[in-house]
Amino acid sequence: MRARVEDDAQGRRQVYEACFEPCAIEKGMRIIGGKWTGSILWHLKDGPVRFNDLARMVGGASKKMITERLRQLETQGLVRREVMDTAPVSVHYEITEFGRSALGFLDELRKWSESLPQEIHADG
Repeated sequence: MRARVEDDAQGRRQVYEACFEPCAIEKGMRIIGGKWTGSILWHLKDGPVRFNDLARMVGGASKKMITERLRQLETQGLVRREVMDTAPVSVHYEITEFGRSALGFLDELRKWSESLPQEIHADG
């Protein structure tokens, strides 16, 4: 991220080395920044979790939304889905090593969020 703004010889502001593709932060946010994504990864950090248990853990998200996010995370290689041969059939989700690599900064985000002043609200 080398983009910068400088004054040219005529005193006009010019942007140099602007990002024309998503910068590294934007790219990461597009992967991890989806609603419920970080929460899902965080709840999978301690081991495989059944879908219904995960749905209970991620309060406020519909099962449809959790299903969408899990499919996306599976496609991106952050989560692994395993169908258990039980009666009735159950599905477990587990974080991959690649997904686990996001836990460090998710934990830092959690700490930062917990330290925010009371008057700052996440919803606007």
